Amino acid sequence: MKREVDLVILSDVHLGTYGCRAQELLHYLYSIKPAKLVLNGDIMDIWQFKKSYFPDQHLKVIKYLFDMAYQGCEVIYITGNHDEMLRKFTNIHFGNIQLVDKLVLHLGNKRAWIFHGDVFDASIQHSKWLAKLGGWGYDRLIGLNNLMNWILVRLGKEKYSLSKRIKNSVKKAVKFISDFEQTASELAIESEYDYVICGHIHQPQIRTVVTKKGSCIYMNSGDWIENLSALEYHNGEWDMFGYEEKKGTLGRYPIHDMLLNYSLENILERVRVQSL
Repeated sequence: MKREVDLVILSDVHLGTYGCRAQELLHYLYSIKPAKLVLNGDIMDIWQFKKSYFPDQHLKVIKYLFDMAYQGCEVIYITGNHDEMLRKFTNIHFGNIQLVDKLVLHLGNKRAWIFHGDVFDASIQHSKWLAKLGGWGYDRLIGLNNLMNWILVRLGKEKYSLSKRIKNSVKKAVKFISDFEQTASELAIESEYDYVICGHIHQPQIRTVVTKKGSCIYMNSGDWIENLSALEYHNGEWDMFGYEEKKGTLGRYPIHDMLLNYSLENILERVRVQSL
């Protein structure tokens, strides 16, 4: 039986890249029944899109998101930097799916401000070619890391994250994350939002930020490259779902048996027809 959730927010799936953990995401999505699903940017990695690499598992994620919408789940897709080409279609609706650049949700008597967060990244705003090069390098690093972890697991050792090690050891990376969270929170407080929710930096987080002007709860949904995380809101409470810690509670679902009757072209044509 699927677990009912009022709201699920996930981001930074990066479909179409070697690092994307599509099968784990499918397992998670198949285990829940959310009333509303917010996809907070970088779901498709259009920056690195290649027709030569878009595995069936990645297509199954797209198909299953359509299936969720068809079954009554409200799906809101917020654009990020890796899927920024979709911004030309902002505010389009097709069926139960909406495409936006940012979102404000009313949750009880509180307001949540949700956006991807790339607007705070100077490398994207001023040196897009450098950001794209960094994305290419990150994808290769994750590919190397996956191979290394495959070997470690077979040797009976724990998995190791190269990118986390690099991020945590480079002072500029640590400062960027801290500045990102503080800037988003200060803007939210000034605009009197109770929650500010981002993606982009691949750092799952729920914490209270207090300034002289007030306070808010800053949240980040993480990613489905390394952290395999999502934000869940149910019965007025927030929780951070972590796949590695909770996969044993999800049960067994026939992910391998899910038939894929669509090609990427079929799915894109389906989007075009529904948007007319």
